Amino acid sequence: MNQQLFKKRFIELEHQASQIEASKIVDMSPTYGDSREYVDWNLLLGWKVKVKNCLSQICGEESQYFKQFEKNESSILGSNCIQTFLNLRTIFIAAKEDFENGYFSSIVRIAQAEVFDSELEQAKALLDGGYYIAAAVIAGTVLETSLRQLCDENNIGHGKLDKMNADLAKASVYNVLIQKRVTVWADIRNSAAHGNPDKFKKEDVDGMIRDVNNFLVDHLKI
Repeated sequence: MNQQLFKKRFIELEHQASQIEASKIVDMSPTYGDSREYVDWNLLLGWKVKVKNCLSQICGEESQYFKQFEKNESSILGSNCIQTFLNLRTIFIAAKEDFENGYFSSIVRIAQAEVFDSELEQAKALLDGGYYIAAAVIAGTVLETSLRQLCDENNIGHGKLDKMNADLAKASVYNVLIQKRVTVWADIRNSAAHGNPDKFKKEDVDGMIRDVNNFLVDHLKI
């Protein structure tokens, strides 16, 4: 899901939150002998599931947004009491505002950086062990994933690697020289994936791993 789809989803969920608040009813508590306010349980349940799914995708289940949302899902007064809902909505709005202000991009990049580092380290270990074909495939996968991320951040649609490369260059995310280098790396990956090791050398893969890492640093700022 790209940035625009997440933005649309946040707006939809905010609208649904307003509908939940509008469903508020006052009920007499047999336990405490006073009136309590509740919202529609089914509407709230559906909304909570959607918000948790959105938060898990965009910032991860280890984020404070997701943890605080889970922590505030229940209440001694009932999971659909108005105060429980208002607490959840406050957390949701905080996440929505941070997303709109670009703070989630940093979270995603940090998480993605850890994945990229691990995969490139794996590619280097395979290369050092003599498995340069497998190393090329892994480095190529990192490259393609990074292009997808750049497309998301620049509202460019996904496609095959060559198309994303061309679209990113056309949008001036990087220049034509970088586009040509990406094409070379992609050719090495494709040759490796299709069982054509005669079209590249171990030294080519070594340079590819190094250059893809530099590409990530320069263009994803990780």
